Amino acid sequence: MHTITLMNMKPFCRTLINRYRNSAIFGFPSLNTHNSITTGASKFNLGLEFLDHNRRIHSYTPLFLGFPRVVDRTQKPFCAPTSSWAQPRVFSRTCNGDGACRGVNVIARVALNCRSYSTSVEPRLNENNFERIYAQGGMNVKPLVVERIDRDENIGRNEESRVEEGVEDVSNENLKGLKEVEVVKAGKEESDIEREGWRILRKAVVTYCGNPVGTVAANDPADKLPLNYDQVFIRDFVPSALAFLLKGEAEIVRNFLLHTLQLQSWEKTVDCYSPGQGLMPASFKVRTVPLDENKYEEVLDPDFGESAIGRVAPVDSGLWWIILLRAYGKVTGDYTLQERVDVQTGIKLILNLCLSDGFDMFPSLLVTDGSCMIDRRMGIHGHPLEIQALFYSALRCSREMLSVDDISKNLVRAINNRLSALSFHIREYYWVDMKKINEIYRYKTEEYSTDATNKFNIYPDQIPHWLVDWIPEKGGYLIGNLQPAHMDFRFFTLGNLWSIVSSLGTPKQNEATLNLIEAKWDDLMGHMPLKICYPALDYEEWHIITGSDPKNTPWSYHNGGSWPTLLWQFTLACMKMGRPELARKALDLAEKRLSKDHWPEYYDTRNGKFIGKQARLYQTWSVAGFLTSKMLLENPEMASLLFWDEDYELLEVCVCGLRKSGRNKCSRGAAKSHILF
Repeated sequence: MHTITLMNMKPFCRTLINRYRNSAIFGFPSLNTHNSITTGASKFNLGLEFLDHNRRIHSYTPLFLGFPRVVDRTQKPFCAPTSSWAQPRVFSRTCNGDGACRGVNVIARVALNCRSYSTSVEPRLNENNFERIYAQGGMNVKPLVVERIDRDENIGRNEESRVEEGVEDVSNENLKGLKEVEVVKAGKEESDIEREGWRILRKAVVTYCGNPVGTVAANDPADKLPLNYDQVFIRDFVPSALAFLLKGEAEIVRNFLLHTLQLQSWEKTVDCYSPGQGLMPASFKVRTVPLDENKYEEVLDPDFGESAIGRVAPVDSGLWWIILLRAYGKVTGDYTLQERVDVQTGIKLILNLCLSDGFDMFPSLLVTDGSCMIDRRMGIHGHPLEIQALFYSALRCSREMLSVDDISKNLVRAINNRLSALSFHIREYYWVDMKKINEIYRYKTEEYSTDATNKFNIYPDQIPHWLVDWIPEKGGYLIGNLQPAHMDFRFFTLGNLWSIVSSLGTPKQNEATLNLIEAKWDDLMGHMPLKICYPALDYEEWHIITGSDPKNTPWSYHNGGSWPTLLWQFTLACMKMGRPELARKALDLAEKRLSKDHWPEYYDTRNGKFIGKQARLYQTWSVAGFLTSKMLLENPEMASLLFWDEDYELLEVCVCGLRKSGRNKCSRGAAKSHILF
């Protein structure tokens, strides 16, 4: 038996007590009866030992476990299942009128073999181990006792645990590593527009109990109806985070990663149904709630999609979180964050959602419309390229960051298998150039065989008229979506750029994509880079596919609008392919107008001449995208830390067994043939 004693902790922010049984233990999400971590149908049993149903958690009133929460009084008692009825919705701190906050936070850290709690794709070998966590004697007791009882002395014998005082994510002790981060010095003095950009970016910073935790989506002082633009979005914060990291200011990124990790474990309920526990919120807001006298309460209020337009879960949030976690370690050199047991658990919960079994026949992720940057109805439901590129990147990040031991080795093997299958699928079936379009034009349909050429039964008449004249002789791209009898031939910029950055495409395909962008510069860049997609839906297509969306009219917003935030991803892709001159050309184009136009969210018209009709000004990720692009171009060695080269070992992995069945192609052989040019 091991006993861990939690002594008095430093006063910082008062933790509210959650008396309900399904609370988080040291930040780890708890299981509930209707939504478990794993299902019997899933072959990826992640086996979170500390979350096992067979573990027994003994609680005494009041229960003090992990991170603070309060109960959402708007929850409908007769709607949600009993196991989640009283789940809290906000993460709270209590402060005095002068802004000072008090309280405690508990985070368990493992000193030796910290990844022994890693998830596993194998069943737990010994179900007799469990942990008992309880508070003795109520609130005034000193100390809080945590006991771990090992029924099998052979398991966990070498594990040593300790709990540190204070608030892990904001304490000075745990930010020691950040002080050693070397500030990246620009090769030249900052220009006026860069100084203005940094002023805007710093004004957009959101603090929680005096500590920076993110940036708001937009900070236009003239905007009287900000809607949700005053919230911190995970996807929106990524370029801001990179800008701060490249500037040598890593604290805000670390705080953001830890606070969003805590939000991951909370209950998310829409009309009596809860999605998987690994889901990351789309955004969160720091709210100030008055208490009595001159005291107030700061709360973190996340949105998992239950308040979003269309009520769509943000599939890309968890993928971006993993990508940012890797970038944090690469740029700062501080890998202790990703080694923490709660962070390792967060990664695995996200992977559990992505790798769960389903009815799908393809290795690509199946999602609904509006589940990524294009968060409104735009006909991208199915297997959109943007999600596949981010998924591939997140898998590669996870493979780097997860520890490989007896418990997690099968999970890593599952990641490798999915990477191999996904890269082959995208490279083989999503790629189009003049040669491929001509092949599709000559497709036979209704083929019923295992070696059919037209595997997805694509009808040649689906080839749009604009594409035949638009595609250059020396160039190509990855199409936007692929489903049975359907190919979405639109060019989606983010998905294609991130396929280059992550090496989802082959080196030859990546080069051809940049060739296409250069050849079609006027269409994709125009007066303001970059088009989010090309071409726009219009006439009957716009009516049918968007549902006559007044915000997504042709050449506006997501329907062919121009988004300056895509600059940093374009810069990263160009630098990876050794073509920084293209990035400089786009950056020079943007620099002429962004400051003058007050940093709009997006631009309208075919060539991006007008500020978007509903575009917010002083859009944070427009500013951050520009600043990040500048710093990446001036620090190519830092840019090299953020992209991936071709993984030739991955091409050796054959997951399909097609050779054994006598078929002509297999994933390994086909993928190899793409890079031998």
